[in-house]
Amino acid sequence: MRRKAIIIQTSDDGKRCIAVDEDNQDEILAFLNGDLRHRNKFKDITNVLLAGLRNSQLYDKEEPDAKSKGVRAMKLFKGQENARIYCREITMEDKTFVVIASELLIRKKTQKIDKRILNIIHKVASYDYQEIIDPQSN
Repeated sequence: MRRKAIIIQTSDDGKRCIAVDEDNQDEILAFLNGDLRHRNKFKDITNVLLAGLRNSQLYDKEEPDAKSKGVRAMKLFKGQENARIYCREITMEDKTFVVIASELLIRKKTQKIDKRILNIIHKVASYDYQEIIDPQSN
């Protein structure tokens, strides 16, 4: 499924970006901006990603089967409301690495991946980001 994403944050060297799915940006950004805790946790996760670091407690693979390759999840408040932002990672032609926040799950209720979550993961895996829009370059 062809999609567009909009860059919302870029690393200092310009080699890594965080973007949000154009169709889901209102829902994702409203969730993040609606609560200071969510905004701060998202900022922590994006800082780790933009620095090129790994922290599987904050961001990790979500690939339960072969149909879900390339899906990652930002983990907000594990053990509490346990929200997830399911993401795709792509590398653009100019070698810029982009993490695209694609789908929001406000509350993950189980440690296992149930059918509802698997459907979200498969949907994100099917997204084909053909256009990455950088509002700063206009």
